[in-house]
Amino acid sequence: MALGNLGVIGFGTMGSAIVGGLIQAGVYMPSDIHVYDIDSDKIARAKENGHFVHSSVAQLGASSSTVLLAVKPRDIPDVVKALRGIDTIDLVISIAAGISTELIESVLTDTAVVRAMPNTPCMVGAGAVVISKGTNTREEHIKRTKTILGATGFVTELPETLMDAVTGLSGSGPAFVALMIEALSDGGVKMGLPRQTALKLAVQTVYGTALLIMKNGIHPSKLKDMVSSPGGTTIEGIAVLETGAFRGTVIRAVEAATHRSMELGS
Repeated sequence: MALGNLGVIGFGTMGSAIVGGLIQAGVYMPSDIHVYDIDSDKIARAKENGHFVHSSVAQLGASSSTVLLAVKPRDIPDVVKALRGIDTIDLVISIAAGISTELIESVLTDTAVVRAMPNTPCMVGAGAVVISKGTNTREEHIKRTKTILGATGFVTELPETLMDAVTGLSGSGPAFVALMIEALSDGGVKMGLPRQTALKLAVQTVYGTALLIMKNGIHPSKLKDMVSSPGGTTIEGIAVLETGAFRGTVIRAVEAATHRSMELGS
């Protein structure tokens, strides 16, 4: 599949992570990626990485067949206006939380638009990415999007009506998991473990559990039951988590993040 040049608007955490994954996977050469950012430090880093940098959004658009919008949601309207009328662009991929394909298509009326929600594990090629197509998007655009974002992890397609829930779960989820890892580590320290050992044990426990569920297809509840011996240590700990409404709190956290995504798009 001929991908053409990729224009990346916004070279922050997610924009640079996706680009890094693409380079590492051999999907693009560094010079095939064009970058624009208002931050001079980020532009300097893009130059050091061998990317072609531009001084304006319009200049980048004129050099790209696919454009990745990796800016904050509040900046999307101005960026999209700057891309209007540039006929070299035939696909725009937006990773801005809460921004609908309809909003972008209202300005870029003849351009295929795909909305995507990646998460920060994309930085190590282990991301969870959900994409939704706009009204002008054809199968070839979906394939191209999956090729690009697939370099950063798992990609699946869902209706756009579910994208806010995706943002609340996998988009915000890494922060929730990081909080749990920190809490597990703190618990170990409280009970006498050295800090670095406790952190390594917590990280490996979360990583190994996720890998076991993913590779063996074990339902989380079954894995929980496998570890919970009658009258044992694990069920004692689970009882404390239930007293603290652990599961309900996590559910409400996803719900709150979902509602915030909805607010960002309104």
